[in-house]
Order: sequence, then C-alpha cells, then structure tokens
Amino acid sequence: MKLEKFIKGSKKRSRAVVLSAIAVCLLAAGIILYRTFAFYEEKREFNVLQGRIGDFDYDVKLAIVVDGEKVDKVPERGLYSVASTCNEGEASVWDYNAWALSIENIQTNTKCKVTFTSGLSNTEYNKYIEAGKALRRNTYRGKDITSYYNDGSLYTMISDGTFKDIYVGDFFNANGVTWLIADIDNYLHSGDQELTKHHATIIPAKPLMNVGMNETNTTKGGYYNSRMVQETLPGLVAVDGTIGKAFGTHLIEYRNVLSNRVNTEAINQSGGRWAGASDEWTWYTRKIDLMSEVNVYGTTVWSSSGYDVGIDNRQYAIFQLKPEFINSYENVRFHYWLKSVTDASGFAYVGGWGDSSAGWYGASDANAVRPRFLIG
Repeated sequence: MKLEKFIKGSKKRSRAVVLSAIAVCLLAAGIILYRTFAFYEEKREFNVLQGRIGDFDYDVKLAIVVDGEKVDKVPERGLYSVASTCNEGEASVWDYNAWALSIENIQTNTKCKVTFTSGLSNTEYNKYIEAGKALRRNTYRGKDITSYYNDGSLYTMISDGTFKDIYVGDFFNANGVTWLIADIDNYLHSGDQELTKHHATIIPAKPLMNVGMNETNTTKGGYYNSRMVQETLPGLVAVDGTIGKAFGTHLIEYRNVLSNRVNTEAINQSGGRWAGASDEWTWYTRKIDLMSEVNVYGTTVWSSSGYDVGIDNRQYAIFQLKPEFINSYENVRFHYWLKSVTDASGFAYVGGWGDSSAGWYGASDANAVRPRFLIG
C-alpha cells in the first residue's frame, strides 16, 4: 500500500517537474521574442553611432528624420533647420560648423531624435556659421591637427569659412616646424583692397631663426625698408624657404600699411623720451610680416607712433587665451623681434622674461624671428 502511494506520488512530482520545465521554456521563449521584437523596433528607429566623446566611449543612437521621413543617415550639409531631443537630462544642439550633434551631460545608452527640415535661408545659415566660428576663435583646445594638414582638409575647412574642426591654439607639424593657429578670419574685410578670403593666421610655436633687423643700428626707412622685410622674410616664403615649402600656394596675399620713413628728431610716443619715430606709411601687398606690439600685447608699449600699427591693430586670439605663448612654448622661453620702430636705432621686441622690451637690442643685433602669415 505504501509502495503504491509512493509510485503515485512520484508520478505526480514528475508531472509537476515537466509542467514547470515547459513553463520555464515558454517564459524564456517569450522573453527572447520580446527582446528580438524590441531590438527590431530599436534598429528600425535608431542608427547606432559608435563615437568617442571626451574621455569616454558611448553608443549614441540617433533617430533621423528628414522632411518628415525616417532615414538611416545624416543628410549632406545643406539649408536645413535642425531640431534635436535626447534622453532626459542630456542637452543637445546641432553644430552647423561641424555638421554634427553636440551633446551635454552625455550618458551611456544615449538616444536622440534629430529632425532636419528644408527651408533654412542663406542668411540664417550664415548666422549659425558665424556663431560657430566665434566659438572656435574664443575657445582654446590645443589639439594636434597634423592629419588635416597631411590630407589637405585643413585648407578646405578654412576656405569654406566653416572652420569645421579648427580652434585657436590647435597645432600641426609641417616641414619640421610646429605651427599654431593664432587666429581665425581676423583680417577679413581689411586692406585698401579688401581681403575677402577666409583665412587662419599662423605663427611658429617657437622662433625660426636669429638675425638683425638691419645691418647697422638704424631704423631709417622704417619697417618696410629694413633688411628684415626686404631680404629675410621673403626668403622664408620663397619656394625653397621654410614657410614656402610647407604651405606653397596656400599662402594668402593681403594688403598692409607699413611704416616707410622715420623722423630722427621726433620723440617716441611711449613717453620714453627717445628720439626717432615713424612718420609715414604706404599700402603694400604682403605674404608675411612680423607681428606688431598690438598683435601680441593688445596695446602699444614702446611703438614710436601710430604709423607702426596699420591693420595690425588687434590682439591675436591665441595670446588672449594662452598669454604664456607670448614668450614661451613647452616650457622654453624666448625673445623675438616685432615690427614696431622704437627710436632712431632700434625696434621693439618680446622679452624672454615676459616683458615688453626695447633698447637692449640695436637694429643690427641678432634676435629671434617669429613671423606671421595667412593660409587658406
């Protein structure tokens, strides 16, 4: 009797085990079907973009809609107004310059919907571009963009006016020299013959050479008639010169007004009571020049007169954002000539101690050369 009960109990337990196993299988199948359907729905809705943002890796999923229709990729740059929404707590904005989505407070598994609508006017589009350019001009990044120089995209990003992935302070290596983006479009619409080409103002990270401004200690003839302007600088932008080899036809000509006469009896405007000041200038076509005191410091210090300045009347953005770059780079300090006449026998220069200097070097003394030029 007990054996019969045991057998019947065993059959019941076996039946329960089988039913439990079937239930587990059905539940697992349901979960798999649900996840498969959910994954299918997500893939239909979102494009998964693997991207590196900051110092973290994220999967950013985008649902892209162009003029009311879902598409599987971001459209080519064009006259679209763009709206975006992301996960709660993540602010997003469309960067018209980079033609990419910019996300703040990004998290893992970020999902965003980006909607492109045709009909943006050229005026509106240009406002976005100018805003992006202003951001790049007022943001120091310090990124190595040598790859852009090597593949030529550097010039495209400059010439189309977007400066897509170029910021002040970015650097690249060419012809054995490290070059810095000193400013962006800062000479646009200047000159007696208007400069309309988009450009980046370039300076070497460190001086290129050491040489005197003139053969003797004189500033006669002003900056334009100095040996620096007539011989040294043209040699740098020649086909076989340090700058010419690196940039060739991408060097941009501009018009600048340069001092070309010095009154040896006039008193320097700085209050230094030095005799000798520029008192005449003329417009010249240029490819390269030394920087003015204003380009570097944002003001005149030892410049002899207003004739020393011309269109070089604004400080470069790089020196506003990274003032240590005025007289140093990678913990190396240096001094170098500026274009400004100080008196009858010398020109201004940047001091290696970070000071605005004049008088210690005569025009014939060897001092470092750190010129500027424009590319595009």
